[in-house]
Amino acid sequence: MIDTVTDWEAPAQQRKEDMTLPPAARTVRDTGLDPQLLSSLLLKAAYGTGKTPLAVLAGKLRLSIGVIRELLAPMLAEQLAEVAWCGDSDIDVHYQLTVAGKQAASACLARSRYAGPAPVTLASYRASVERQSVRQPQAPRISPAELAAALVDDGLSPALRELIGAALHANRTILLHGPSGSGKTRLARKLGGLQRGVVAVPHAVLIGQEIVQVYDPLLHLPPTTLQVRQQDERRLPDMRWQLCQRPTVQVGAELNPVMLDLRHDSANGVYYAPPHFQANNGMLIVDDLGRQRMAAVDLINRWMGPLAAGVDQLSLDGGKMEAVPFDTTLVFVTNLALGAVADAACLRRIGYKIALAPLNEASYLNLLQRECRLRGIVWDASAADFLVRRLHGRMHPLLASYPADLLSRIADFSSYAGLLPRLSEASLTQAWASLFTEELS
Repeated sequence: MIDTVTDWEAPAQQRKEDMTLPPAARTVRDTGLDPQLLSSLLLKAAYGTGKTPLAVLAGKLRLSIGVIRELLAPMLAEQLAEVAWCGDSDIDVHYQLTVAGKQAASACLARSRYAGPAPVTLASYRASVERQSVRQPQAPRISPAELAAALVDDGLSPALRELIGAALHANRTILLHGPSGSGKTRLARKLGGLQRGVVAVPHAVLIGQEIVQVYDPLLHLPPTTLQVRQQDERRLPDMRWQLCQRPTVQVGAELNPVMLDLRHDSANGVYYAPPHFQANNGMLIVDDLGRQRMAAVDLINRWMGPLAAGVDQLSLDGGKMEAVPFDTTLVFVTNLALGAVADAACLRRIGYKIALAPLNEASYLNLLQRECRLRGIVWDASAADFLVRRLHGRMHPLLASYPADLLSRIADFSSYAGLLPRLSEASLTQAWASLFTEELS
């Protein structure tokens, strides 16, 4: 076992929310990677840059200066690289490739154009996912009081909040279902934002002999400063990892079977991780379940077994399968009748089926007032009553999406006319007519 993985596999009682990155590898051996792979990445990083500072090379590969020096030593001996300039300190050194080094780099680029951060080993990644799993007994969880405070403006009943809380606490798969506009997707995203803790995500993982890119700055957001403990100043962190909030990855009707496996970019010689891989240690939201380019039953069955085992099988080009960790909170969202989504046997595999219904009048008006406040629209109780009694009437249930939809249209019309947005019978009628197709008498 390499040193980095050993240090990363801390005992459960030592794991804390305010975690730090693992220590940087001091030697090539500590990285757990083949020296030839690292040398190839170094040649590509130095190619076309002319005189390159040692620190810049280390930054490109996210490796310590000690590892870069160890890789450079045989390159200097084989006259693939040379010292171009020396400063006053032993790290203030610039290197450049020789003609032979440029030829070697060009050959490496022909095989794979990837020249980013060095990957971590699959063993190291497995250890980190297990350590950071939300299923660990000591993993931080949201309390009933915190959940109630977070959902106070959503108009959910205490019984429904308790159902959601139990599902999150147990890290069971959730199916949110109900009519279109009932706030299912909004609630799912909010649940993603309620995840607790900080996780380390690798820029890339070596699976088999292939580099798989994992980190995506649009999905793996930086933690707040309060979440991160200061790194021990005596140990440099392994910059192949990135500290992030627990990720929330959302996919919808565009999901197809090809997206469930590793995807090879032949132009750049790198693989991209599927969405459920990128969602490890976080939450995966599948919106519009039943509208994907594959049967909902096939999608559910594709994931439920591997999720229960914590291991998924992904394939590389050539058909070779590799076992990778699978640890996420899975949330399905649908506005279809459950019987149209999957059969009873398949639905039983989903831990919690949570129905979202139209709001009662008091909750709907509270949500409308909150949206007015957020948008700077002056509240008018008589106009709100007109909306509920006259416009909604008996035809349209009080769905959670309507206040935001209507107020955004009021803001559109007001902005076009150069006026301040106002909640009034006239503005609501105009917005309503743009939202629905029936005529108002």
